[in-house]
Amino acid sequence: MTAFQTPADPTRETAIVLFSGGQDSATCLAWALSRFGRVETLGFDYGQRHAVELACRATLRTGMAGLNPDWATRLGQDHTLALDALGAVSETALTRDAAITMGENGLPSTFVPGRNLIFLTFAAALAARRGARHIVGGMCETDYSGYPDCRDDTIKALQVALNLGMDSRYVLHTPLMWIDKADTWRLAESLGGPALVDLINRESHSCYLGVRDVMHPWGHGCGTCPACMLRRAGWERYVAQPAIHPATGSGTGPANA
Repeated sequence: MTAFQTPADPTRETAIVLFSGGQDSATCLAWALSRFGRVETLGFDYGQRHAVELACRATLRTGMAGLNPDWATRLGQDHTLALDALGAVSETALTRDAAITMGENGLPSTFVPGRNLIFLTFAAALAARRGARHIVGGMCETDYSGYPDCRDDTIKALQVALNLGMDSRYVLHTPLMWIDKADTWRLAESLGGPALVDLINRESHSCYLGVRDVMHPWGHGCGTCPACMLRRAGWERYVAQPAIHPATGSGTGPANA
């Protein structure tokens, strides 16, 4: 049971995946490739400190196409949009050389106000041009940094707003919404086996500080920023119990976890 209705035959539909080059978005890309007939990817350059993640996208796309002939056939065009204005108006640790701290408002300094709202709105605008109805994002409120624009209620509200404002029937999918980082690895394993897990581990990037020259068992990164700590903890739980996670639905409710 999901909050967002899916088509009777999704393999005849087109999806756009918000694809940053990180673990979550790479898993979402594999999830979309296993379901939709055509899948395009969308990345954003908003002046993020860890812009190295953008350089990982091409390698991940090529690697996934090489893992599965069906995925290679379904993988469509890649798009990158420059959103310099978002970085310019954001006084955050992701867009400035600043310490990663917890603010008085209870939000980490890595929170970029409005980021996911803007990303999904631009994705919907692109979807209108590309004839896509489905938009896939790696938002999650189970194992995350406390960002309010990652919450399920936010995504559901934005879907309503986009459909009203654009007179369309877009479906926003969040397959990771109710699973933690360990289960995200398990989901990747269920979709593409150990080869996909290895590809995402080696080639994706999560570190907020953009550290890419140190390889840990769980991937590249500084090892101390919140993104690295979440990824490391999830990897260690996954390695301790690597049972394959069943492929989920659209991820819009606990029933899909």
